[in-house]
Amino acid sequence: MNHLGTEQQDIKLSAWKVKRLSIMAIFIALSAVGALIKIPSPVGTIGMDSAPGFFCALAFGGLTGAIVIAFGHLLTAAVIGFPMTIPIHLYIALQMAIWAVTYRWVNEKLGLIPAVIVAIILNGVVSAFAMLPIMGMGGVLGLMPFLVVGAALNVIISAVAYKAIKGSRLI
Repeated sequence: MNHLGTEQQDIKLSAWKVKRLSIMAIFIALSAVGALIKIPSPVGTIGMDSAPGFFCALAFGGLTGAIVIAFGHLLTAAVIGFPMTIPIHLYIALQMAIWAVTYRWVNEKLGLIPAVIVAIILNGVVSAFAMLPIMGMGGVLGLMPFLVVGAALNVIISAVAYKAIKGSRLI
């Protein structure tokens, strides 16, 4: 009897892992499509790749969103040949993962509107400072408006999509 219960629990856990991996694969594919939609900027890596990751953070958890958004950024950078070097893009991917987890956390603690505002500030303003060592303060300030627009589009799309299906059986 006890062995049977453990086996059923293992099957449920295995099915959950497959479902989670499938969700991540689908949203990483959506990030790849979004990576092809560019927002003109001095660096060329601002795209519509992070909306799926931000959505996943809200809908499926911070870790899932972090993984999807990090891969989304790396796909966007890969499409144009990692213009700021692979280590810098790995750093940006890590930063994006942290922003996705923060987005989820702020949504849980304060609500969706504050989460949207925080995510836009983190992704649009704070992320610009990642370029400080490469481009100096002039580069940061020149890049920031493009990042804010890109962040706003991605975050707002994720929030609208989440609000539209929140409470449904889809999530």
